[in-house]
Amino acid sequence: MMDFSWTEEQLTYRRAVIDFAEKELNGDIIDDDRRGNFPRHKWQKCARYGIQGLPFPEEFGGAEADILTTMLTMEGLGYACRDNGLIFAINAQMWSVQMPIFTFGTEEQKRKYLPGLCRGDMIGAHGMSEPDSGSDAYSLRTRATPVDGGYVLNGSKMFVTNAPVADLAVVFATVDPAKKMWGVTCFIVEKGTPGFSVSRELDKLGLRTSPMGELIFQDCYLPEANRLGPEGAGAKIFNHSMEWERSCILASHIGAMERQLEACIHYARERQQYGQPIGKFQSVANRIVDMKVRLETARLLLYKVAWLHKMEKSAVMEAAMAKLYLSEAFIQSSLDAVRTLGSYGYMTEFEIERDLRDSVGGVLYSGTSDIQRNIIARLMGL
Repeated sequence: MMDFSWTEEQLTYRRAVIDFAEKELNGDIIDDDRRGNFPRHKWQKCARYGIQGLPFPEEFGGAEADILTTMLTMEGLGYACRDNGLIFAINAQMWSVQMPIFTFGTEEQKRKYLPGLCRGDMIGAHGMSEPDSGSDAYSLRTRATPVDGGYVLNGSKMFVTNAPVADLAVVFATVDPAKKMWGVTCFIVEKGTPGFSVSRELDKLGLRTSPMGELIFQDCYLPEANRLGPEGAGAKIFNHSMEWERSCILASHIGAMERQLEACIHYARERQQYGQPIGKFQSVANRIVDMKVRLETARLLLYKVAWLHKMEKSAVMEAAMAKLYLSEAFIQSSLDAVRTLGSYGYMTEFEIERDLRDSVGGVLYSGTSDIQRNIIARLMGL
């Protein structure tokens, strides 16, 4: 039986994270967003607080928190920290870089990379998408040619979160295109490796404090020790990473949606039009009610996925449903928040319009909404 009740210890930690984020993470966000600055000092503050290491073992610098506690913490972080880009970048590293290294890496790889990633001394990126392959993830053109002692990589990866600031990248390449997904192999590539370079930072609509770039490989030699998992296991590693990422990367959106809801309720009580608070108008009240229903539905979907992970059960369909619903819900709630606050919601200084811009990426990264629907349909036998 699923039980989503929280211990006092978990709730105390959530309150502590909220207090930390409100005090330490909300300065200069408008300016950072406008200029596309990555706030490395805030990243390091989060690491020192223990965010990046939450679900990982203490021996690697983690806190060994269970997945429900981790999810609750990320929800609290999203509630208190208005920098969606920073939280997104942290989540991208935790679930698509740290988790595959922890799950599939050798002991040597774990000890070499996980402590630095948990401490915030290192930043990781995840390279799968290419200029000509996005939703069709396994139609890769990046080749890994076996040579004596290792592999030579040639190709490029596009739309890579954290790429411009990354110290290492988890990268997927094919050793044999004829094998399709069974030829895909995973590698760890460190910054400074000959033949490995990063393009300029890519400008984008939202999540502007989360840097994005292109990874380029030109006769990039990697020793066999840099292969993550067996040859041909890339699809398994990628699918495992995506299940975790789809489960967790939007947890902070729950917190952001709760923050939006509270702001709208406060504004609807205080704002007077035609001699009464605007919340007394049915159209406004109904909009806010829809925000509440959306929030609680999304929260239950997310908690179910976390519970399934904790029970070590498959959550492929549930993760896809959570990713689909949360991403679409955050956009709609952001739109509703802008509508409720009216002209104030449209103004940069009130920080509502940034949520709307940041929310759009959620229907694209970690598999588009269309791909999530395809996954769900396939698992239903359609």
